[in-house]
Amino acid sequence: MIQKSNIKSNGIFWSVVTVALPTMLEQILSVLMQYVDTAMVGHLGANATAAVSTSTTITWLIGSMPYAFGVAAMTLIAQAIGSGEESKIKQVAKQSLIFAIGVGVVLEVICLAVTPFVAVWMGAEEVIRPAATRYFFWISVPVVLKSVQYILASAIRATKDTKTPMVISLLINAVNLMLDYIFIYGLGLGVDGAAYATCISASLGGILTLFVFFRNPYLGFKDSIFKTDKDITRKMWKLSLPVLLINVASTSGYVVFAGLVSHMGTIIFAAHSIAVGAEELFYIGGYGFKSAANTMVGISYGEQNHDKYHAVCVSSIICTLAVMTLSGILLFIFATPLMGFFTSDASVIALGSKVLKMVAFSEPFFGMYIISEGIYYGLGKTKYPFVIEFAGMWLVRILATYVGIHFFGQGLVYVWTCMIADNVLKAIFLTAPLGSLWKK
Repeated sequence: MIQKSNIKSNGIFWSVVTVALPTMLEQILSVLMQYVDTAMVGHLGANATAAVSTSTTITWLIGSMPYAFGVAAMTLIAQAIGSGEESKIKQVAKQSLIFAIGVGVVLEVICLAVTPFVAVWMGAEEVIRPAATRYFFWISVPVVLKSVQYILASAIRATKDTKTPMVISLLINAVNLMLDYIFIYGLGLGVDGAAYATCISASLGGILTLFVFFRNPYLGFKDSIFKTDKDITRKMWKLSLPVLLINVASTSGYVVFAGLVSHMGTIIFAAHSIAVGAEELFYIGGYGFKSAANTMVGISYGEQNHDKYHAVCVSSIICTLAVMTLSGILLFIFATPLMGFFTSDASVIALGSKVLKMVAFSEPFFGMYIISEGIYYGLGKTKYPFVIEFAGMWLVRILATYVGIHFFGQGLVYVWTCMIADNVLKAIFLTAPLGSLWKK
């Protein structure tokens, strides 16, 4: 009996790895392309970097909203696959498309309306505001198609097809890179060229994802898009709303956090922004396994197979800890060369590499925080993660940072200490209840 159980656990382990790897590779390729994108702009000078970085956290906030509905789509489709409800899968798929378009339209209107004010809100210096404003406008143009890509790609991954979204991501990032080179250097358009490249490649991503969505045998529906299931609509809102609140609490916190740092000067803000972007590559492993855990926990829950659920959780946690520990070691070793890749400013490199070496030690904790969220989402439990995310972001990170900067004159090292403390505490509070989640 023990041997049979081990074989089964090994099978689940490799299934988790197989589902996670394409998503990890997709995100790694995407971030590597972003690295090159940032480096191209960075070598134009600190002002160009600051102009692009000004809207980074606002962009995260925009992207977090369709992501919330993507989580709901992934969870409900995975659970429906587990329970063998084919008609329900297609109904959820249809509802996902409706939300993708609806959310995208709302965000598009908001983004275009606030474009003239973003640079001012983020505390950008006067000299970079015109370029920052133009950049935000052009990256906001394809928001509807970006919403379509975010939500429908999650639906596609729920069917265990993680390879196709990876291929699309690779293609659009290659297009973005090629256009960056042409617009920034070939045509000498600078920051504006980077914005045009992002606009075109993002639009292509949404169109390709929509095409693949309808070709997927699980998801393609033939009846009217206006014929919806009220119960599924209610469930999508029930799952999406806490995740949406999590993301709004988190990303609006990042906006405030970045705003606090931006007032500390261009050099400090450039070091902070580049370091934040540089770190992204090193926690991608966690997000790859989070996506896999969300899908496979959802399928296990739909099957009502507790043993499979337990095996998925254990496998996901082991893989995440291994990958994130390795990532932390590599981040510590390559912190300085990594900063040097993005900018030639010695002051920015020195400060950025210092905070990257600090955060390297917290990568395993960040991994536990990420994978725990994936498990909660797969079970359809999204309220508790919202409470933890809100408290961590606004009490530990934002409040402590504000007090340290304005009352004690602290610098970027202190700011990143608050950020690390936030991630560690969220990891502890989300991981602790995992053993009893199925019963609740």
